[in-house]
Amino acid sequence: MVKKYFSKAEITLWCSSVALIVLSFCIFDRENFMTLSASLIGVTSLIFCAKGNPFGQILMIVFSLLYGIISFAFTYYGEMITYVGMTLPMSIFALISWLKNPYNNNRSEVKVNTISRKDVFFMSVLALGVTIAFYFILKHFNTANLLPSTLSVTTSFVAVYLTYLRSPYFAIAYAMNDLVLIVLWVMASLEDLHYISVAVCFIAFLFNDLYGFMNWQRMKKRQEKGIKNII
Repeated sequence: MVKKYFSKAEITLWCSSVALIVLSFCIFDRENFMTLSASLIGVTSLIFCAKGNPFGQILMIVFSLLYGIISFAFTYYGEMITYVGMTLPMSIFALISWLKNPYNNNRSEVKVNTISRKDVFFMSVLALGVTIAFYFILKHFNTANLLPSTLSVTTSFVAVYLTYLRSPYFAIAYAMNDLVLIVLWVMASLEDLHYISVAVCFIAFLFNDLYGFMNWQRMKKRQEKGIKNII
């Protein structure tokens, strides 16, 4: 069943990501099993999201909660607030949106949407407001590495908003967020080597998000072709 649903490339990507995450955990951590669990749940959610499967959003909700706890431990309050206070609830909204918009009544594949200029403008205004607000909030809480933490909030917001809109570009926004998070956790690992495993986790996320964007583009073309054939 799994082999029929996932392509060989997708299975290879997931297995490689899991192997990389487990290996880095065994080398640099070997203690924080919550970090390992969150990483494995997160990378699994991405392979389902790459297929446009709402189950990926359910896993993202669980990942957001665990990642928020991990971020709190290193005083990355921006990450904690972003994922628990924004990504988690937005993932719930995205889950509802995806469930309400299946492609051709197929509950395991969401209908890909094309966003308008109005959507982009509204998202940009909201993102600017969120960035400014969170900069001062994070500064008030003496958040470690303030500027990249603020940038992480911005990219996370854009990513979850585009996910809700069912746009393929949500994966690109998440990839940008992955780059920011890699920098953040590399900086954290300079103080505690245990956090190298978290940085490696987001390196795996980066490759999965890039694949997700490519697959959503393929999904979009296939769905548009299917609609034209019906017409």
